[in-house]
Amino acid sequence: MKVLVIADVEERLLYDFFKKERVEGVELIISCGDLKPGYLDFLMTMVNVPMLYVLGNHDDELSKTPPAGGFSLENRVIKYKGYRIAGLGGSIKYNTRHINMYTERQMAWRCFTLTNKARLKGGIDILVTHSPVRGHGDLDDNAHRGFECFNELLNKFKPMYMFHGHVHTNYHHKVKSKLKHPSGTILINACGYQIIDLPDRE
Repeated sequence: MKVLVIADVEERLLYDFFKKERVEGVELIISCGDLKPGYLDFLMTMVNVPMLYVLGNHDDELSKTPPAGGFSLENRVIKYKGYRIAGLGGSIKYNTRHINMYTERQMAWRCFTLTNKARLKGGIDILVTHSPVRGHGDLDDNAHRGFECFNELLNKFKPMYMFHGHVHTNYHHKVKSKLKHPSGTILINACGYQIIDLPDRE
């Protein structure tokens, strides 16, 4: 199953210069946040597949006007074509201007409630977040620190992948699009877009 994973940047190759062959075989779109509803609507229409999404810290508009046909993963674990996909949007709280920001303690509580849901589903195969995990793909400034509680979540469930955004790949030379967490989970920074080819399960 090919998955188009997107975040943060409206990729011109997918928008202004869209070509169907670029997304050939894609069966699912996953948005990791901070993308305008119009862009998400465009991709759902052009690629013509389902979309799952979490909210970024700048997604106040998306909170009020969800993309037609998209499905919010916020605080949920859903099963899609054999994969258990869980979602937690938002970033570390660094100001009071936006609504999708959380303290470490607040996100830890969200992780706790998601853990209970994941256990009922038998685990997590893909974790979708906006923020990265602390110490792996994040930065040290207040706005781009990852959540420590995500480390615990990854160590507990050992998902195959974690998709995130928030830290743009041009922010720092140390920012990588792909990392491996000590739990074994592959971390994908989806800034712009990535196409991930998952083994078929159904």
